[in-house]
Amino acid sequence: MTASSCRASAHGCDGKYRKLEEILQEYKGVPGALIPVLHQAQLLFGYLPHDVQVRIAEELDLPLSEVYGVSSFYSFFSLKPRGKYTVSVCMGTACYVKGAPALLEKIRETLQIEDGETTEDGLFTLDTTRCVGACGLAPVLTIGDDVYGRLTPEKVPEILERYRQ
Repeated sequence: MTASSCRASAHGCDGKYRKLEEILQEYKGVPGALIPVLHQAQLLFGYLPHDVQVRIAEELDLPLSEVYGVSSFYSFFSLKPRGKYTVSVCMGTACYVKGAPALLEKIRETLQIEDGETTEDGLFTLDTTRCVGACGLAPVLTIGDDVYGRLTPEKVPEILERYRQ
């Protein structure tokens, strides 16, 4: 950021915003830069805050509507802060038939959040997914890179507790 934009920014020029400026300078004028820039910005901030989208639009000389459209279209991108751990319940056919809806309900009850929301402590974000490719283990839930299969709702609180510690 320039000195004037640092002063105008609500965040000043903290490290994340400085790094964003470096990313933007690296991609300035590069055709097709939007998705790589959004990807790096999300890795940097954990999601894509509105002010970051505005800055990306300005620096890449794109309409904000295009930046927002791409950010909101792809499921990889998040417009809201996400938890340290993403809890994903597979709702593919095999998992659904073998009890995924009951798992999802138990997670909602235990974490006190709905699909797409993050717990107040910032620890968990709940998502549903179509298929994780582990149909033989149905029903399946993932937390980060960890896969849990052949689950019952009764096992959910114990699994979540492992991540609270």
